[in-house]
Amino acid sequence: MSKTILITGAGSGFGALSARELAKAGHTVYAAMRDTRGRNAGRVADAAQWAADNDADLRTVELDVLSQESADAAIKTVIDQAGRIDVVVHNAGHMVTGPTEAFTPEEIAAVYDTNVLGTQRVNRAVLPRLREQGEGLLLWIGSTSTRGGTPPYLAPYFAAKAAMDSLAVSYAAELARFNIETTIVVPGSFTKGTNHFATGGHPADEQTVKAYEALYPGLVEQVSQRLAALAPADADVSQVADAVVQVVDTPHGERPFRVHVDPANDGSEEVSDVADRIRREFLSRVGLEDVLHPHALHPQH
Repeated sequence: MSKTILITGAGSGFGALSARELAKAGHTVYAAMRDTRGRNAGRVADAAQWAADNDADLRTVELDVLSQESADAAIKTVIDQAGRIDVVVHNAGHMVTGPTEAFTPEEIAAVYDTNVLGTQRVNRAVLPRLREQGEGLLLWIGSTSTRGGTPPYLAPYFAAKAAMDSLAVSYAAELARFNIETTIVVPGSFTKGTNHFATGGHPADEQTVKAYEALYPGLVEQVSQRLAALAPADADVSQVADAVVQVVDTPHGERPFRVHVDPANDGSEEVSDVADRIRREFLSRVGLEDVLHPHALHPQH
């Protein structure tokens, strides 16, 4: 059944790939990005051309996850045009690299603003509608860094992704009685096919960076190269988009809580299996088994 889907941060990377694959699968997809009339105007034009060439319903919508007003307007646009919204893919994110000490608190807060608070703004915009509909899916794009191997010099990004994962886990239980489902797709370290490392930010405190460079020379490049060396030859970011499509196309109520796409196998899946099992067991012990799965309180028409 065709669904109406909004994907944040869909100008490039996982978001753009997932938007196209979902549209090819027959869904109405809104690729959300900021500054659609400015620096992302070319991406808007590319999406429109791709939609025409592939006879697919891929649209774009202005959405800056740093603004509640923008999030509210984007959700209103989708509902006004499509009549409903079925799926939100929380994909927008920003990576920074460098020694943790070199980042000011304000710089780290900015990473949280995009990667964590951005999801909250979108949720506050869309959840009233999903609760009213009595059905929906929040699909969160997480990171194996939350529970897997974590190389140094990526701490603000890793911490933000872990915070987003914690939000997703809590939201899952709180939304289940509204018949809103949650899936967390967990990509590993894909060093090709995305702009994460190329467009990532760096700390402004160059003096501290130089102090670390004396003992950790070229560490950022080493991390990137060694992560790339761990990945098998057939590792491709399209695998993440494929996983997103598979989750969306799975019948409501049968979707997995967490899906790992980790060719390098950094250990995240093993740790998450334990953590998610303990979550299930604890909620059962305190008599909240029903929030482990979405369920409709009222028949749908």
